Amino acid sequence: MKDKLRDGPSVSLVGSLAGEPARANMLCALVDGRALTASELAHEAGVSLPTASAHLSRLENGGLLSSLKQGRHRYFRLAGADVAELIEIMMGVAVRAGHARTRPGPNDPAMRHARVCYDHLAGERGVSLFDALLRDRHLAMRGSEVHVTREGEAFFRRFGIGDAVFCASRRPLCRACLDWSERRHHLAGRLGAAMLTRFFDMGWIRPQRGTRAVRFTPQGEMKFARLFRCER
Repeated sequence: MKDKLRDGPSVSLVGSLAGEPARANMLCALVDGRALTASELAHEAGVSLPTASAHLSRLENGGLLSSLKQGRHRYFRLAGADVAELIEIMMGVAVRAGHARTRPGPNDPAMRHARVCYDHLAGERGVSLFDALLRDRHLAMRGSEVHVTREGEAFFRRFGIGDAVFCASRRPLCRACLDWSERRHHLAGRLGAAMLTRFFDMGWIRPQRGTRAVRFTPQGEMKFARLFRCER
């Protein structure tokens, strides 16, 4: 029995890497898909630069981060969308289990309303979008798998989603990602990323500096609510 327990992926390694407080803060700072320097991540984690460098080395060697050297700086980012989704799920478990921060910051309401989760829309607005796409049968969910319907593909193309998004890729076209603040699903995958990009391109939403919260413009809020038939 012990040998069988040793088979398969090492969940404990990933858990230990992500569970250390300083490393957890670094991972959370990167959930919006940005690439940050070691100095910036040291500030996010509240540790010295040498300590941050040691943590970053462990995270990169463990497959949770990747790095890119540009000029004098080395930038770190999450190794993939699956890592971002893992962190988002862990945040949801922390909230459900009563381990949320006891002193919410001023950005918390904005973060809960609309934010970026790696490269797709999350928060109340992200969940509303996913619910509307399911309700209108643009998406279909079977178990934990999400599929684009024939009517849905036509809808997304009319909305401005290009052919490249629907081409074969290692990354799933669409995926349900559990939202930490709403504890329901929002849309991830290539389609989720394409929808967020489209919202930015049309000027419906704008980033907020220093946070992964995004702000809907008044016109964007109105058009979003009208198209997806949800409350403003």
